[in-house]
Amino acid sequence: MNKINSDKKGLSPERREELLRALKARFEKNINRHKGLEWAKVQARLEVNSEKLRSLNEMERTGGEPDVVGHDKKTGEYIFYDCSAESPKGRRNVCYDREGQEARKSLRPEDNAIDMATAMGSELLTEEQYRELQKLGNFDTKTSSWIKTPSDIRKLGGALFADRRYDNVFVYHNSAPSYYGVRAFRGSLRV
Repeated sequence: MNKINSDKKGLSPERREELLRALKARFEKNINRHKGLEWAKVQARLEVNSEKLRSLNEMERTGGEPDVVGHDKKTGEYIFYDCSAESPKGRRNVCYDREGQEARKSLRPEDNAIDMATAMGSELLTEEQYRELQKLGNFDTKTSSWIKTPSDIRKLGGALFADRRYDNVFVYHNSAPSYYGVRAFRGSLRV
């Protein structure tokens, strides 16, 4: 993986503190995304899970600006999505998956969305999750994001992406080998 640091070691104490400060500042700045949730409880879960912190660090490092968007009361997990205004810059120019990437005869990109998300420890947003995200603000008004594609569509060579235009969320299709300078992916992570 060229773009994603797949090193499974924990973060340095300095990087860990820097990441927690950034996440806390984003949490406090965007209270509308997580009304009724307390940062102290989120941080307590993060501090005991170094692997999830590593994943959030990769989401942050690649421009995703992860933030809490929900809380699963059954499991106690906090749900993070990439909340950058536009599709994360550090994940653009990628095909949907490895099969799509390898199908390219020329101009093959360095990586693909599925492998990058897996290396980060996150998952691509589903269509439902993407639409939930769009209720929290206006995202991807100039870019687009690959979203998790149902297997029946993928078996036929297609892949789905979404964006926001004309104050509406649109879901489109493309061939999985395609890639563009304004398309990346948004990840989700449960902590």
